[in-house]
Amino acid sequence: MFGVVAAGIAKSSTAKEARLVIEKPFGHDRESAKELNATLRKSFPEENIFRIDHFMGKEPVQNLMYTRFANPMFEPIWNRTHVRSIQITMAEDFGVRDRGAFYDATGANRDVLQNHLLQVLAHLVMDPPTGEESEALRDQKSSLLKSVRPIDPAGVVRGQYAGYRDTAGVRAGSTVETYIAVRLFIESWRWEGVPIYIRCGKNLPVTATEVVVEFRRPPRETFGELVPGGSAHMRFRLGPEMAIGMGLRVKQPGERMVGDDVELMLAAQAANYCPPYQRLLGDAMHGNGDLFGREDIVDAQWRIVEPILDNVTPLYTYASGSWGPDEATQLIGGDGPWRDPRVTKVAAKMPSE
Repeated sequence: MFGVVAAGIAKSSTAKEARLVIEKPFGHDRESAKELNATLRKSFPEENIFRIDHFMGKEPVQNLMYTRFANPMFEPIWNRTHVRSIQITMAEDFGVRDRGAFYDATGANRDVLQNHLLQVLAHLVMDPPTGEESEALRDQKSSLLKSVRPIDPAGVVRGQYAGYRDTAGVRAGSTVETYIAVRLFIESWRWEGVPIYIRCGKNLPVTATEVVVEFRRPPRETFGELVPGGSAHMRFRLGPEMAIGMGLRVKQPGERMVGDDVELMLAAQAANYCPPYQRLLGDAMHGNGDLFGREDIVDAQWRIVEPILDNVTPLYTYASGSWGPDEATQLIGGDGPWRDPRVTKVAAKMPSE
């Protein structure tokens, strides 16, 4: 209906100098997104089209990018030389509730992977915006997303929680995924060869969105220890609260030079933040498009997931309250294990608190 409504607005002569806000998902696949863009551009210039993704208005997502670029110690290690792998998890401890009909036409891929989580990835690994142009931020996000290799179906695990098909509005025998895990790669000098794992799902043990950057161990362990591969890491909790954790090894008390893995944690509660839709709608009213999807960005996101839309990979059933199908563990393999989000214990508060 987006195209129909936009065309109707134009016919009513109210499109001149108007700003149009379009909720996600933008299109159902790459081709339909292109068709929708063509329809909108007949009546609205690109600078007046605001493709909204509420994740981009979340304070923790904004902080993800800020922390990267405001702290100079991260730039030298934010690359393939020092990063072993990246994990992004968006877990929800509830099912589709009363949204059965909508979800059954959408699925986890279209609902959150194609938009929310690819945008989070862009904030995490893009190069810093340069120059004073208002489009500098979106230019870098576009460049990054265009360098992401389309996802290989061999690097995908889809799941559906037991009982999903009994939900009102869900089709009998539905093969829509309520869980998806993918492995992808970025073709750039900065990130070539670094595996990136993204997973999202309904009816998992907790509700949390997290990013974990695992760093490579040194070429030789100075103290001869057998250290887990993921010992050194940085963790960003994006919801429901904001937190940043740094994984380190510290020496155990005593004579022996052996250590334990610890995590230094800085946390803040989300209640202090501006609600994302408030921020985004305010930006749209003021004509600020930095936090909105641009036509080339949306197209790049659809290009990434196009090979894995719908039923091109097997569908596995998983129990509610589990971490999804066992096959997801096989997907991550030697780059694992998956880092399951847990309840964050506040060790320190953000300065604003």
